[in-house]
Amino acid sequence: MRKPIGSERSLEQGPERGITGEPGSPRDQAASQRPPTEGEKDSTPLSTVVRVRSLLPSLPPAERRVAQRVIDDPEGVANSTITELAQTCGTSETTVIRFCRAIGFHGYPELRLTLATEAGRAQSAAGGRIIGSDISPDDSLEQIVEKVTFADARAVEETASQLDIKMLEQVVDAVVAADRVDVYGVGASAFVAADFQQKLHRIGRICSAWSDAHIMLTSAAVLGGTSVAIGISHTGATVETIDAMAVARSRGATTVAITNFPKSPIAEVADLILTTAARETTFRSGATASRLAQLTVVDCVFVGVAQRTYGPTRKALEATFEAVRGRTVRPDRRRR
Repeated sequence: MRKPIGSERSLEQGPERGITGEPGSPRDQAASQRPPTEGEKDSTPLSTVVRVRSLLPSLPPAERRVAQRVIDDPEGVANSTITELAQTCGTSETTVIRFCRAIGFHGYPELRLTLATEAGRAQSAAGGRIIGSDISPDDSLEQIVEKVTFADARAVEETASQLDIKMLEQVVDAVVAADRVDVYGVGASAFVAADFQQKLHRIGRICSAWSDAHIMLTSAAVLGGTSVAIGISHTGATVETIDAMAVARSRGATTVAITNFPKSPIAEVADLILTTAARETTFRSGATASRLAQLTVVDCVFVGVAQRTYGPTRKALEATFEAVRGRTVRPDRRRR
């Protein structure tokens, strides 16, 4: 029987930093990312920009130019007429309207009003200041710290605000029922895959993380109908990860994608999709913000799995804590 949510607190206070470990229909998901209702807007600042950013690669070129303008300067778009926006983007008013409808708005006036409201709320939350994540050559080190930490915090907040809870529950169900979990990731995503593997392994789940293209493929080839394959890719376009997921799916495994773009190529080989909401910048491709967003999703899956298996998880955490407890330097051996 599943423990109540409140029981999670006792898990978090468990041995060695607790359960979170060391300091570390799916195709319709994009369509469901509609504009928030009045009641939802307060908890999802700049959710329109997040939604537009996630759908950017899937838009036609002309609409993509409009989308990029919304991402780069939402306040400026809110203050522009449809004619001005169309001219700035080198496109037509009809294209702007098509773009509005593609992201879930009835028309341009509704988009302008929503952007103005969200930009005002974001500026208020930042104490009247507008903080971007792009670093300019003239920024001081203090400004760099402010922009980096702001972008990282927003990545976590926005990822949490748009995470599909029903989809998350299906992923948790699949992992709990799996006889084996394989996690695939290349580059920066490989670190997140390794973190997830370590967390699941510590509570007794059979899990492997792979980043080598050949090993990913051979591992996927021996999965079965009771296995789960998880592919982590910020862009959703990493060939090695997509290929491994395709092989895993062909073998009957349940495939899960963790990506920033729900309509990216990895979605075509995923049964379940969990999205992040992080923005990469010129200086920070594969940035910390992207990894933090992925780690947020991974932690949500992990804690969900741990809660479903509360008793065995507690025993595993205690056993692994005892196994490594003697590997720390005792106070009497520290230098003075």
